[in-house]
Amino acid sequence: MTGTLLRGLPPQAGDDCRVLVLGSMPGAASLAASRYYAHPRNRFWPVMASLCGFDAGLDYPGRLAALGAAGVGLWDVIGACERRGSLDADIVRGSEVANPLADWLARRPGVRAVAFNGGKAAQAFQRHVTPTLPAALVARLAFHALPSTSPANAAFGVERLTGQWSVLAPYLDAPLSDQAAPGHGPP
Repeated sequence: MTGTLLRGLPPQAGDDCRVLVLGSMPGAASLAASRYYAHPRNRFWPVMASLCGFDAGLDYPGRLAALGAAGVGLWDVIGACERRGSLDADIVRGSEVANPLADWLARRPGVRAVAFNGGKAAQAFQRHVTPTLPAALVARLAFHALPSTSPANAAFGVERLTGQWSVLAPYLDAPLSDQAAPGHGPP
């Protein structure tokens, strides 16, 4: 590695988290603001507001609280990396340091689903985390690779994204004691 190592944000997830949404690595706007999905054109907050029934215009602490009340937590697959810009494509392969997701998930038996916000998050999880997951943990979780809410994914508007992300709806209403809804294995 030759550049500056960027460090991601801490997880935002309560003990009652049922769905963990994983990005790849926060973009420059998010890192500068120390907030998940801080870029003004990222559609994450409008999509989740629609799915979880809160006002996307809430301040950041209010949006985090609303996500938490719906059983949704946020984190990223990559905890540190070199990146030459703000896009996932700018992440320097080989510089990636994954967050300790297998341990984190093992300590939270209420988590039923892992959702990947975009292909890079799913690919990084497959490369860095899947090999470390115990079979029992894989059996407990449903994995959902979803289209990115990033403004770089211009092919998807908010309505189309919300439709794709609605696969998370069953987890948002289910109590922690329920079994995982049918999903698919890790990416």
